[in-house]
Amino acid sequence: MGLLDKLSGWLGLRKKEVNVLCLGLDNSGKTTIINQLKPANTQAQDIVPTIGFNIEKFKSSSLSFTVFDMSGQTRYRNLWEHYYKESHAIIFVIDSSDKLRMVVAKEELDTLLNHEDIQSKKIPVLFFANKMDLRDAMSSVKVSQMLCLENIKDKPWHICASNAIKGEGLQEGLDWLQEQIAQSHQNNEHMND
Repeated sequence: MGLLDKLSGWLGLRKKEVNVLCLGLDNSGKTTIINQLKPANTQAQDIVPTIGFNIEKFKSSSLSFTVFDMSGQTRYRNLWEHYYKESHAIIFVIDSSDKLRMVVAKEELDTLLNHEDIQSKKIPVLFFANKMDLRDAMSSVKVSQMLCLENIKDKPWHICASNAIKGEGLQEGLDWLQEQIAQSHQNNEHMND
């Protein structure tokens, strides 16, 4: 069973559509993480760089996931904002071994968080400090400091160290994300009562 199947089972929600944006610079491991989240029988064997974006849809008994795997290449980053309005959660992937581009990752994160369609929502943001298996990888605490995550006061956020190729750290992140989405749906249902 894929991690997204488990996530939807824990949520225990009526048939709901959950849109998750997966963002980050190119070569950070976004597609590999999404591949690990898919049911085992649908996982790709070979991962290639994403051109533009990929859309992955997963269904479970109670939830329908749409994950937008957005290319992190410079020329495609302007596509991200077209999907902000409909998103319920964001997964932001960082290559924790790429110190040189950490500044660029922070700039893109700041642009994302300051966009009007994101700024006005309390959607959860899950950060994966990916590639922790590499020798020169920074800890998730160091990545958090470099991205100034402590300045995010208006949204729930969480950072996990991960190794997407082996699937390490993904479960912790999804446990947190499913809890946040469930709380968000419960709050919305109470408002509609």
